[in-house]
Amino acid sequence: FQNALFGMGNPLLDISAVVDKDFLDKYGLKPNDQILAEEKHKALFDEIVKKSKVEYHAGGSTQNSVKIAQWMIQEPHKVATFFGCIGTDHFGEILKQKAAEAHVDAHYYEQSQEPTGTCAACITGDNRSLVANLAAANCYNKEKHLDVDSNWSLVEKARVYYIAGFFLTVSPESILKVAKHASDNNKIFGLNLSAPFISQFFKEPLMKVMPYVDIIFGNETEAATFAKEQGFETEDIAEIARRVQSLPKVNKNRQRIVVFTQGREDTVATVGDKVKMFPVLDIDQNDIVDTNGAGDAFVGGFLSELVQEKPLEECIRAGHYAANVIIRRVGCTFPEKPDFH
Repeated sequence: FQNALFGMGNPLLDISAVVDKDFLDKYGLKPNDQILAEEKHKALFDEIVKKSKVEYHAGGSTQNSVKIAQWMIQEPHKVATFFGCIGTDHFGEILKQKAAEAHVDAHYYEQSQEPTGTCAACITGDNRSLVANLAAANCYNKEKHLDVDSNWSLVEKARVYYIAGFFLTVSPESILKVAKHASDNNKIFGLNLSAPFISQFFKEPLMKVMPYVDIIFGNETEAATFAKEQGFETEDIAEIARRVQSLPKVNKNRQRIVVFTQGREDTVATVGDKVKMFPVLDIDQNDIVDTNGAGDAFVGGFLSELVQEKPLEECIRAGHYAANVIIRRVGCTFPEKPDFH
């Protein structure tokens, strides 16, 4: 069971603070979005660390998800493996320490050209605007890390794979190698649409990996953007799920599963040839601290059951549970033990 779940992505340190609309406007940010940092955002990072209640948490979408999966599973430790690139610096040490505390078997590619990546989480109410400065995360190197025998053997040990779409901007060749391995060996490969900009500007690498994707995750905005970019000519989320399910697929032994979350609205999922709605857990608006990490947590909960070969309904229920826990806390943090039955 150890190393049964494999994740690869951008390990980032989240720098989280509550900001106001003026702050968002100043840097041209939407209240609820995920973008890559540009030159104009450099000052944002200097400004956000000076906020009165700034918090630092280990982040990065895929890393969050595998951490939550491990938290849900509890024992044994190191069911989840994680690969990504960090710098040889203080922030890198924090990420290593946090991964170890979460009992994730993290194998980072460490380099000194670039500092460890960061992500500014600008919180307003129950919205979060994420600005990622990938830095070291962007330096992941297939030849120097993934292809190394001792690392690749960990990939071979896994039976469920998960990579956030964000990593398509870094190392599409690494994603393809893992995705093809999963497909060739009838294992499960999951991918997340992650953000509208992935479907818009990284369409080619996204569609290159799509034939190997057994489970595709996304939220309602990402689903709509993907549909628009693919010329689906529908805004109906159930219909989009159907269309995504029927995109070409290499491994015919597994029908693709499509799972779209919609915040407080029902989660939409393909179940065989049908599309079903799964209501999320009720939560009082006042109990929501911030929604940063909710999507990652949903996937983490889902994967924790999937790796134990539970049915789809159970995977979704676990996803809803994990997301419900995370939104009551700052960032993608969790209590000591889950209370999921």
